[in-house]
Amino acid sequence: MKPVSARWFALGVFTLYTTLNYLDRQTLAALTPQLRGEFRLTNEDIGWLHSAFYAVYALCAPFAGWWIDRVGLTMGASATIVLWSLAAMATGWVESYEGLVVCRLLLGAAEAGGIPAFGKAAAMYLPPSERALGLGVNQLGLSGGSMLAPLLAGWVAAMYGWRAAFVAVGAAGFFWAPLWRVAQRRATPLDAVGRGRAAARPGEMIRDARLWGLIAANVLVMTVYSLWTNWTTVFLVQRYGLSQWEANQQYAWIPPLCAAGGGIVGGWLSMRWIRAGQGVYAARGRVILWGAAAVLLTIAVPYMPGPGWATAMVSLSFFSSVAVSANLYALPHDLFGAERTAFAVSGITSGYGLMLVFYSPWVGRLVDQYGFLPVCRISAFLPLLGWLVLRLTTLRRAEAA
Repeated sequence: MKPVSARWFALGVFTLYTTLNYLDRQTLAALTPQLRGEFRLTNEDIGWLHSAFYAVYALCAPFAGWWIDRVGLTMGASATIVLWSLAAMATGWVESYEGLVVCRLLLGAAEAGGIPAFGKAAAMYLPPSERALGLGVNQLGLSGGSMLAPLLAGWVAAMYGWRAAFVAVGAAGFFWAPLWRVAQRRATPLDAVGRGRAAARPGEMIRDARLWGLIAANVLVMTVYSLWTNWTTVFLVQRYGLSQWEANQQYAWIPPLCAAGGGIVGGWLSMRWIRAGQGVYAARGRVILWGAAAVLLTIAVPYMPGPGWATAMVSLSFFSSVAVSANLYALPHDLFGAERTAFAVSGITSGYGLMLVFYSPWVGRLVDQYGFLPVCRISAFLPLLGWLVLRLTTLRRAEAA
């Protein structure tokens, strides 16, 4: 296998890793109407379940990133996928709301290493011009997991019950580590052939205002992404009176598929502009601005006359937010180098998780009281604010360095 093909094959295997990460994570969202009925939960209760996951996810992410940098990509990624698979399977045996909370806490702790691990893989195997495209390819994994959750978990739940669905999707993770061993033997990291760069120390990174600007911008940018990741099925059921089966099998799998396209397009645009001579930070900032402006389409979603039109608008909103995300998550690689990428990405991941600790219950409470209209109106403007924060802090400082 040629070196370039081998490196992209390695990234492909890590795309499967993130597919499994999001499949296990999003099974709860896909089965929310069924769980809500069985355990007699409100949307706010479901919001607190998401909050429990993201609280521990945020707290564990910096430690997970530091640990993956320390022990290496293979050991770190293999350990995390085994642990989160066990936590996902355990959800199938809970008997109470409290049990669901415990399982989400365990899943959040284990999955905290998922995005940092992929970030490290992209920094190790791709040159700077290709990294946003690599992050866009990774969105195929994120979207694949989000798409499979309503299709696969929804089908298993309809045939064998929701407990079997959690067990089935969790068990799939045990097949990943042997496949990665094969890819690792064929691909040579760029740093191993002399293309590395000096790594910043974690203490230096914590004191770097560019990292904190990146974290703050990501918190604002990822609100719309989180809205459609966690609430699409609930939106379709509540707004248009669909059953869980109808929402999942006919509509809810489409926006994640479009989101994957957003990641590819956003990564391709920045790669094209960088290769044409534009600076790395300028190219990424340009895509982020365009995508954030397009996310304003989110305002129109609740006004759509039927579920098909609403799904189309959700898909456009999701597409735009992921075009932004692919470039935003490429910036830690540019700023801090491959050796510290996992730690840098974990800082962004931690901020994202902390945002969802508060955002998810807030969404649930507003939906219970007023529906999705105010949620979409407010969330639509936050990515543009995120771009402004990023421009005034990280991008300006990086360009001046």
